Amino acid sequence: MLPVSEFRILDINSAYWGVSTDALMEQAGCAVADLVMDRYPTDGRVAVVCGSGNNGGDGFVAARHLIPYKDVDVVLVKPAQTIRTEAARRNYSLVEDNSILIDDTSLDEYSLVIDSVLGLGVSGRLREPFLSTVEAISSFVGPIVSVDCPSGMGADVAVFPDLTITFHDVKEGMGEHNCGEIVVADIGIPYEAGAFTGPGEAQLYPIPGIDSHKGQNGRVLIVGGGPYTGAPALAGLASYRTGCDLVHISTPRSSCPAVSSYSPMLLTHCLEGDILDGTHTRHILDIVPDVDTVLIGPGLGRAEVTLEAIGDILKLIDIPVVLDADGITAYGLLDEPPTLDNLVLTPHAREMESLTGEACPSDLDERAQQVLRTAASLDATILLKGTVDMISDGRRLKMNRSGNSAMTVGGTGDVLAGAVAGLMSKGLSPFDSARLASYLNGSAGEMAFLEQGYGMMATDILDRLGPSLMSALEYGRGI
Repeated sequence: MLPVSEFRILDINSAYWGVSTDALMEQAGCAVADLVMDRYPTDGRVAVVCGSGNNGGDGFVAARHLIPYKDVDVVLVKPAQTIRTEAARRNYSLVEDNSILIDDTSLDEYSLVIDSVLGLGVSGRLREPFLSTVEAISSFVGPIVSVDCPSGMGADVAVFPDLTITFHDVKEGMGEHNCGEIVVADIGIPYEAGAFTGPGEAQLYPIPGIDSHKGQNGRVLIVGGGPYTGAPALAGLASYRTGCDLVHISTPRSSCPAVSSYSPMLLTHCLEGDILDGTHTRHILDIVPDVDTVLIGPGLGRAEVTLEAIGDILKLIDIPVVLDADGITAYGLLDEPPTLDNLVLTPHAREMESLTGEACPSDLDERAQQVLRTAASLDATILLKGTVDMISDGRRLKMNRSGNSAMTVGGTGDVLAGAVAGLMSKGLSPFDSARLASYLNGSAGEMAFLEQGYGMMATDILDRLGPSLMSALEYGRGI
């Protein structure tokens, strides 16, 4: 059973992996028509009541396949010019001669009603004309068949059908109590759409409200630097490129000038000395109440006092955490790692081996199982970087193929970690932050490769994180 939010992602990623919305709509409508013919073979007029979105499009296809065999009316809730998607409009054009507006008919005239009005994700109070339409369908005394889900499911008023024909999988919240009999139809969603990330993941992105102000869209603290100055700066700028509002960087004084020089946007807090140590713990914890997510590790190095200090910080922190590079090393050395409610680790293969004590398998299926097991045992989300990234929270697994072989250049992991932290600061779950960041980072790398080829640098990827996000969002709008 999948969350409702995942099905929009599946639709978009299906198109990305080669199965168009038109193809899915055709399969969905065919499945509905076939089941209706099988379950309700008798004569009588059929009303296919259609909304203005892709759920209505499924109804248009079902009506087209039923028309040769039954007396069918396509009953529009709103005028045809309000149909929202290209795929639905194309399918409406094929049944236009059989269409009427719901205001011009009574459902009492029909022997069967097919409910194809509203899809997934409805909540709250229904607006007109959908409220009166749902009420009219609900009061129908004959058999009702709902397409994908009952219209209004999740709202204050909903259709209660005799049969719900749902696609690909049962949706979260569906059951006999609100859907009647449920039949799951396979409509050809490709394996890759569910197994791999794609532009559909951008549907997870929280678009800022028009009246939001500074700080409401994410605040990140990065604990990094000392031996290496570029890593925390790259991570901080990547957090900005994912749309967070403020980035603080706590870094040893030896690296403060270099980190600050990357951008005036980086709010740099200087820690006395050349490396992180236990004397800095309180200073860092004092900043924590002012941020939403902490990223620990980029450029810190592996001095014993540094690793001990990271362990002390982790035991006292109570907000979402991302661990990268030396932060992962410190975490792996703890005898009893603290249980953190929202934790992401971003290891490469060698760091994964240090976490698990076993070799990282080269076989993708075996590697996926290792990531699932380790994430479950640590109660954390793991983003294992590689030719194919593996992302798991111990229950779910996504893989990511975006990117290219030029992304072995130093700093790409810092950009990825900063993107994860930025997304977490905006309220995304650890798993959703990791999978969206993984896709965006790889997609940005693909954009950079088109211009820079094998000479691209991490800063080239950084500069294209924003365009990568906007490209994915725009791709989704076209589906």
